[in-house]
Amino acid sequence: MNTVVVASSEQDSSAVEAVKQHHAQMAGTLAGHVTRIAAAPDDASALLARDHLVEWAEHDLVPHAKAEESAMYPLAHADERARLLVDAMLVEHQLILGLVGSLRSASDRVHAAAEARALAVTFDSHLAKENDQILPLLAGKSDVSLADALAGMHELLGGHEGHDDHGHDDHGHDLHGHHAHGDTGGVRQETSSASATGGCGGGCACGESDGPEYPELDARTVPHAIRHATIFGALDAVQPGGGLVLVAPHDPLPLLRQLEGREPGAFSVDYLERGPEAWRLLLQRAGA
Repeated sequence: MNTVVVASSEQDSSAVEAVKQHHAQMAGTLAGHVTRIAAAPDDASALLARDHLVEWAEHDLVPHAKAEESAMYPLAHADERARLLVDAMLVEHQLILGLVGSLRSASDRVHAAAEARALAVTFDSHLAKENDQILPLLAGKSDVSLADALAGMHELLGGHEGHDDHGHDDHGHDLHGHHAHGDTGGVRQETSSASATGGCGGGCACGESDGPEYPELDARTVPHAIRHATIFGALDAVQPGGGLVLVAPHDPLPLLRQLEGREPGAFSVDYLERGPEAWRLLLQRAGA
């Protein structure tokens, strides 16, 4: 759901968008980790993927929740219209922390996948309340400066403070309406007819697969306003030597340039399909 936020100032409007972009990136990262746990072929692989998710949660998710409690929630709690909602969201924070603990102690693939999925569902619901209710409330209050309250808080703003993360629109055009041509700014591109599973991909009569299977993210289903942030979040979850198959509605050259700017040389790009209905790319992170 995309909620139109009427802010009391341009600075507060920018702060709202920065928080929403960071939310989308976090949701994408979490979804990537959950997919890897669920797709793991055995307990050992699943528990390794579980460890990566727990590490991310402790490094990013938990500090994010604490920052909300110190910067955003007191401002919202002061408004009687949001008081009960904020109390409920504080309880949800405890639920999220409990799910991280349960995930940490999961002993096999089935339990790890179940706890990871529960964490993702709870977090998505929590973000929806913040995006659709808490942020609009605070942004619309003339006696509250959301921008000032969140200034410098990387845990809430991520890398989106003070700039637009979408240098191009969803059709590969820049902000002046010119189509984006040229290379991807250093990301290595290849064209291949191989499937995302490598080689024959296990789809031929031989029944064999000579390469790893990679999770797939269909960006066509993600709202345009948060599409790039969601994709970057999913790529943040890719471990060294791993990969992600991205399905896009157009050739994502602007996104690839942004990716190279974020992590120079980190990913190679292999085109598996070039339109006209969809572009499928395998993005592989360089090994450790």
